Amino acid sequence: MTSIDERTDVFGLDRFVPGLAQVEVREFDGRRVVWIEFDDADEPARLTAATAQQIHRGVTAALEQRVPVVLVMSTSGTDIVEGMAALHGWGLVAGALARCSGVVPTTVVVDGPAVSGPALLLGVVDVVIMTERASAFVNGPLVVAQFTGVEMGTDELGGAATHARYSGVATLVAPDRDAAAETALAVLAYLPDSVDSEPAAWHVDDPPDRGSDEAGAQIPESSTGSYDVRAVARSIVDEDSLLELRDRWAANVVTAFATLDGRPVGIVANQPMVLAGTLDIPASQKAARFVALCDAFNLPIVTLVDTPGFYPGKDLEWRGMIRHGAQLVHSYARADVARICVILRKSYGGAYIVMDSKTMGNDLCLAWPWAEIAVMGAGQAAAILARRASAQERAEFEADYSERLLNPYVAAERGFVDAVVEPSETRAVICAALEVLADKREHLEPRKHGNTPL
Repeated sequence: MTSIDERTDVFGLDRFVPGLAQVEVREFDGRRVVWIEFDDADEPARLTAATAQQIHRGVTAALEQRVPVVLVMSTSGTDIVEGMAALHGWGLVAGALARCSGVVPTTVVVDGPAVSGPALLLGVVDVVIMTERASAFVNGPLVVAQFTGVEMGTDELGGAATHARYSGVATLVAPDRDAAAETALAVLAYLPDSVDSEPAAWHVDDPPDRGSDEAGAQIPESSTGSYDVRAVARSIVDEDSLLELRDRWAANVVTAFATLDGRPVGIVANQPMVLAGTLDIPASQKAARFVALCDAFNLPIVTLVDTPGFYPGKDLEWRGMIRHGAQLVHSYARADVARICVILRKSYGGAYIVMDSKTMGNDLCLAWPWAEIAVMGAGQAAAILARRASAQERAEFEADYSERLLNPYVAAERGFVDAVVEPSETRAVICAALEVLADKREHLEPRKHGNTPL
């Protein structure tokens, strides 16, 4: 462990301002990380101008030297006594972290409160790890009670469990500060130092051509039966390599890091155990954010599809299902990393499109033999196309529709599915494809940035 002050020839921080936040360059398995940590004190720190300047210089140095940033934070908010000077300092930190976005991985560990303006930093960084004693909110319980008349405790308003389950702010939750630090390093193991490099390969003993027989065994005989898609993912990826992110929020979609033949990848999968795997607003936001993270840091994306469509309802439509569903479309369409899609069972309608379909630009689209790829299911089609028919006629229509259209071969004939593979072959095919796609490069049109739907 080397103090950042002792590396002024590399980081240029010879006039470093002392303060509450300790900044140093730490090495883990040969990798340098700029580690910024508030004192583990009973009284949370106030974000003063001096402390903000110290954090800003550390983040800026990490950006210039292309190394990841980990900020371990506990703060009661901007120092009221210092006033504008402290606010200015917080703005410097926010701006520096925003400039890191898509360039170097940024992680915040919250161990205590994160109040007011500094809480917004959690929305800027790539990964947020909260300890069980942590809390975060823009307006605290007292302000909420004064303005709304609703009284609630700190944990209910912005505790770690609340942000893990309801807001999606917490990427992961750890028992304490030490465990959170270890978790941060575990996440960084899947990511490169910066956008300029690729993630380091892992040493694994799991053969790339190993059969993934357990994957297909997870799918129930009934097309409406539920199962845990994480079990499918675990049988395909390298043993003990799956690390799920935001597992409690928007659980109808699974986002996780893993490795395949030692190569770090991102996994996006519909979860039939929750809301039948349908897509709603939180699920679209969660998947879109994760796809963007993987694309920013050169991780191939493997998408496991089993969804009957978007979750219907007036509430979702009024809250902007169109806008938020478009976030997932936008993230996949602009991603230029290697992208492989595997249709496990159902893939209907608009959800078929947004879950990285062939026309969205994926590099390889696979389907299992029983996959159902269509505009809609047989029952929905009968309700529209045979709505005036008798019960028997509708049953005959559904049977014919299922036999002729609900299979992957119709899509394969038209080039929308590259191959129909057995579940046991899935791991081997994906690993071989990733090896071929390792040198994938795309020509990007010059522009400042796209207008991301928010």
